[in-house]
Amino acid sequence: MGANQSTPQTDEKVFSAETPIQFSQDVVNQLADHMAAPDPPPERQSSIDAQIRARIQSELARLRTEEADVKEEIERTLEKENLDRERAMAGEQEEGAGAVKSSAALMGDLEELRSKVDRFKVRRELEGYATVVEKGRAVVSCYQNNPSRALDCSRQVHEFNASVAQVEEQYVHSLH
Repeated sequence: MGANQSTPQTDEKVFSAETPIQFSQDVVNQLADHMAAPDPPPERQSSIDAQIRARIQSELARLRTEEADVKEEIERTLEKENLDRERAMAGEQEEGAGAVKSSAALMGDLEELRSKVDRFKVRRELEGYATVVEKGRAVVSCYQNNPSRALDCSRQVHEFNASVAQVEEQYVHSLH
């Protein structure tokens, strides 16, 4: 009953020209000239160059104004920070007239820092530090030799952890 209406029509229609299409010799010459020389004519090229120069100039002007705005913002921020710093220093000087340190006090502070650095170096060179490095290399070597059997290196890992714990304990005791 409605079967003919639901089936798609597949009649294709093909049109063909009975007479060949012809172009004038001017059109053919113009197309040939464009194919031979893809560069635009000099008048057109100068127009394109002028447009490009204008775009570049406008972009440069925009970038220069943006740069000036950024510099101005940086200068304002630095000025504000300097004013805040000066106010803070003025407040400190008012609170304690001896807020500015003398060169002798600065040299004392420098010596104190040097002694702290020396103590740090001594702590770093604790006798157990070399064993930690040695045990760490043993762990790495074991893992390299047994890439698919990591559990075979549990003894080396345990020894490494014990040496690290020992060095940590020595470090804590050296702080007292």
